[in-house]
Amino acid sequence: MDQNTYKSCVRRTTRQVNVGGIKIGGGAPISVQTMTKTKTEDIAGTVAQINTATDAGCDIVRVTVNDKEAAEAMAAIVRQSPIPIVADIHFNHIFALKAIEAGVAKVRLNPGNIGSKDRIKEVLTAAKAKGIPIRIGVNSGSLEEDILQKHGYPTAEALYESAMRHVGICDEFDFHDVIISVKSTDVRLMIEAYRLVAARTDIPLHLGVTEAGLTRVGTVKSSIGIGTLLAEGIGDTIRVSLTDDPVKEVEVGKEILRSLGLASRNVEIIACPTCGRLEVDLFSITRELEQRLSGIKKPVKIAILGCVVNGPGEASEADIGIAAGKGVAILYRKGEMIRKIQESEIVDTVVEEVLKFQPAV
Repeated sequence: MDQNTYKSCVRRTTRQVNVGGIKIGGGAPISVQTMTKTKTEDIAGTVAQINTATDAGCDIVRVTVNDKEAAEAMAAIVRQSPIPIVADIHFNHIFALKAIEAGVAKVRLNPGNIGSKDRIKEVLTAAKAKGIPIRIGVNSGSLEEDILQKHGYPTAEALYESAMRHVGICDEFDFHDVIISVKSTDVRLMIEAYRLVAARTDIPLHLGVTEAGLTRVGTVKSSIGIGTLLAEGIGDTIRVSLTDDPVKEVEVGKEILRSLGLASRNVEIIACPTCGRLEVDLFSITRELEQRLSGIKKPVKIAILGCVVNGPGEASEADIGIAAGKGVAILYRKGEMIRKIQESEIVDTVVEEVLKFQPAV
């Protein structure tokens, strides 16, 4: 079964939303998002961070609009950004209106927390006039008081109920261009909440584990939460939340998609976990290869094995393989043994092979 057949079999069917030219849902490829961590009024710094995230493969970027200065900076940021901008709004409907006027591609808010229905109508009317969708962002840490009292504590049903309350507000004003997120720091709760929304609606879903944490823990939590749902065919766009640079979030998000066959790979380096049989400096070799190949965008699989037991077989299964031992190595290309090289030649040889590699059409 090829990748396209696999995706068509398992992906949940949803309506489609257009975010600045990036399609979300409706069978479109799953997009990767991040959020800037600069002060929004620092236009140059914010745009620079957006550019580095874009280079890492980010599709959509969210920017906080939390005060007057941030709102005034949005037009310049939108103008200079190479990818669609999402305005992150809390409570203040004026900031939402200013972001829409500035040309953002999407607004993230909860319609129920920006005031009266007149204010909600004003925001939704402005968004609809410009074809700008709304992400209804529900979070287990900020559920409405009446919903918390009803359920006792944040539950999957409580998150679902909150999301549907906000969808109902949008429906009341004939606004249907919405995306939903029901995030939590609790991975199990997040998974169950998204499953409920997926089972009961056709609305596209933005997946994420909120406040996932530092890179190591956050990567694990996000990979389990987001990966579990994607493997079930649930999810249309993702954001990995890390206490780290946005580029790290993008890299982890892209790798989650690649691991499930939901995105094409660039260079993939597979290395053995090492053991007492290791007879070459595999750690240095792998690190240097990662650095030298980081900017190359080819779907090529490289296997670097430092073991004479499993090495030859596993190296021969990759596009480019190395089986090393006792200071020397055998180079494999598409399963064919090519030649013997010295340990000192491994990195340069692999880089040369990658540059020559022609992916199958």
